[in-house]
Amino acid sequence: MERTKFENPVLEAIYTRRSVRNYTEEPVSKELVYEIIKAGTWAPSGLNNQPWRFVIVQDQNKRLELAELTRYGEIIKNAPVVIAVFVDKNAMYHEVKDHQAMGACIENMLLAAHALGLGAVWLGEILKNAEEVRQSLDLPENLELMAVVALGHPKTRDQKSSRKPLEEVILKEYW
Repeated sequence: MERTKFENPVLEAIYTRRSVRNYTEEPVSKELVYEIIKAGTWAPSGLNNQPWRFVIVQDQNKRLELAELTRYGEIIKNAPVVIAVFVDKNAMYHEVKDHQAMGACIENMLLAAHALGLGAVWLGEILKNAEEVRQSLDLPENLELMAVVALGHPKTRDQKSSRKPLEEVILKEYW
């Protein structure tokens, strides 16, 4: 299936990235994790306030503790590293815009992981226990959990996905 008539590495990354939930036991280097976080920090944010904050969790005991806070705990247990992504409420100036910026940050991280040959998944269900996650990581109350990104070397790259046709999602056109 042709994804696009435009040959472009950015579009190719967008169209080929998939959520990866199963990883090998191979560790992920600090350099790769830092590069993924750096890519996240290059997301747009209103007034360039850059409200994102990150906690890297490679330690197995801490990952097991976090895994207890979501029904997707097996993903966290089996990922070599997870990154908890927070918004700093003290840096925010507009709730919707700042939450949109956080989504852009996380998507940049997922695309960077894909570009670096890693697999990642955005875990949002854990937000039901956001306060417990914040406490487990010993963080101040001004930090609000946005997601946990599980990261590792993919066991397989056979994930499939589809999207609705544009005719279903474009409401109107004013050319």
